[in-house]
Amino acid sequence: MVYFIEFLFRWTHVLFGMTWVGLLYYFNFIQGEYFKEAEASAKADALSKLAPRALWWFRWAALMTFATGLYLFVMLGAAVNQYIAVAALMGTIMFLNVWGIIWPHQKVVCGLKEGDIAASASKALLASRTNTVFSGPMLFGMLGSKHGGFSAAGGMAGVSFSDPGFILVVLMIIALEINAVFGQLRQLATVSGVIHMSVAVTAVMYLILHFL
Repeated sequence: MVYFIEFLFRWTHVLFGMTWVGLLYYFNFIQGEYFKEAEASAKADALSKLAPRALWWFRWAALMTFATGLYLFVMLGAAVNQYIAVAALMGTIMFLNVWGIIWPHQKVVCGLKEGDIAASASKALLASRTNTVFSGPMLFGMLGSKHGGFSAAGGMAGVSFSDPGFILVVLMIIALEINAVFGQLRQLATVSGVIHMSVAVTAVMYLILHFL
């Protein structure tokens, strides 16, 4: 029975995660690019009718992904290693970005709350683009922790907070998040830039954790 319950949590975690990240990609790769070309009337209609519905599924899928992931992380116990640890860190930051930055500012953009629309759109976009960057290395860490054969050592011994590689990756994640809160789009201004950055962060994370 315990194994079945754990399986249900894994299933729902992946299901909610697909919904969350799928909508994240929709916002960044499709809707955002459409808004750049849409006529004012079409964009206004989408912001008032389409976006709020998509954001409802987006934020609650993020919450459920985080909740089920937290349960699984706790249940992993001694099986935690560096890859799943950094993946969990990125997933937690992504969840906090959704509820702490993206959704509050998107309410202004969608006209559900008063505020500076231009400023809110910029802040929501940067946090959303940062989450998109995190999505690649986060998934790499989740899968690599168990199926990649990268971390042969099991148990909490696989996570050493004094390990320079682990610390360096955590600092890299923190730096990216600081930019999400206080920085600028820069190379994240384009879809191709976001994709390239996500692949680069994934590669750097792997090289540091595996070789340093």
